[in-house]
Amino acid sequence: MPNISRKGMEMPQSPIRKLVPYAEAAKKKGRKVYHLNIGQPDIKTPQVALDAIKNTNITILEYSHSAGFESYRNKLAASYQKIGLPIATEDIIVTTGGSEALLFALGSTMDAGDEIIIPEPFYANYNGFAVSSGVKVVPVVSGIENGFALPPISDFEKLITNKTKAILICNPGNPTGYLYSKEEIQQLASLVQKHDLFLIADEVYREFVYDNEQHYSIMNIAGIENHAIMIDSVSKRYSMCGARIGCIVSKNKEVMTAALKFAQARLSPPTYEQIASEAALDTPKSYFDEVIEEYKERRDVLVRELHKIEGVTVAVPKGAFYCIAKLPVNNADDFAQWLLESFELNNETVMVAPAAGFYSTPNIGLSEVRIAYVLKKEDLVKSCEILKAALIEYKALS
Repeated sequence: MPNISRKGMEMPQSPIRKLVPYAEAAKKKGRKVYHLNIGQPDIKTPQVALDAIKNTNITILEYSHSAGFESYRNKLAASYQKIGLPIATEDIIVTTGGSEALLFALGSTMDAGDEIIIPEPFYANYNGFAVSSGVKVVPVVSGIENGFALPPISDFEKLITNKTKAILICNPGNPTGYLYSKEEIQQLASLVQKHDLFLIADEVYREFVYDNEQHYSIMNIAGIENHAIMIDSVSKRYSMCGARIGCIVSKNKEVMTAALKFAQARLSPPTYEQIASEAALDTPKSYFDEVIEEYKERRDVLVRELHKIEGVTVAVPKGAFYCIAKLPVNNADDFAQWLLESFELNNETVMVAPAAGFYSTPNIGLSEVRIAYVLKKEDLVKSCEILKAALIEYKALS
């Protein structure tokens, strides 16, 4: 039998999805599973987006432009300008989700063997995108002790080599919920200018910011126009994860010319999803006000309930809808599997994402889990009750 590729063997499993077979087996036993493992919002998709698909009179499902419908890009640029981001239509290429935007960014800026520095823990699929692109991830460690704040710039500088091409951040962060301050973003901007690097910012959770904090985009920083690449997506903003529409944004014309060639190679982003995404831009502000208030309340409930569990440490998130919790266990991967295979409280259990998979450095985050607070508040309370009982029983077993 022929061998598969080294790239295929090196492609990491998703820590978010790898426990799915165990969850499915638990459900077949009649057990209710509370899914805290995946960022699939239960918030309704804006009706204006759904209606746009229902009301379309398309008779031929044609290709769009490889960069996406011009009408969508025009409207998207206007929406960015409305929130103070100086982005023009020509700065945008519509992609098949934020994931493809990241792949285009890596493919347009980096060669095989080049290095990208990423504060960890980070969105687990960054590892997969790096493997796909032949790029080496160089992690710089942040910790739960200070809420996963940006590591000192000196830590970044120690890691820069002649192979380093870019720094990648997620702001607000998945899996940490950390929101970078204006000062931290400016520090990174100065660093990439000094060392002539790209700064790639995954800003798909931009709206989800709490406690009267403000999101600060890399696109707001003058002087780094040729360094800055922004990644965006409709998935979480409009609760449209299945639409698979995102975009890559940059004022660097060479980057965008290269990205367009990658876009041409996959022909075009999906048509109906672009129609829905364009319509979603008409979503009223009241929708976001309600959604953000709901997530803030969920965050507060989750953090309060986790603090009640002996031995659990949690970093309070300022944005997105995730947090990292450190549990009193040696191996959260084993514990998460045990929760699904061997534990139930009143025929219910919980599913969490082991956080070690969000690190690139081996043997870090082994006792941590990522929790997505995408369930109703009463379900979050119930989930924490189950988690508390599970930890007591698990401790007795060891």
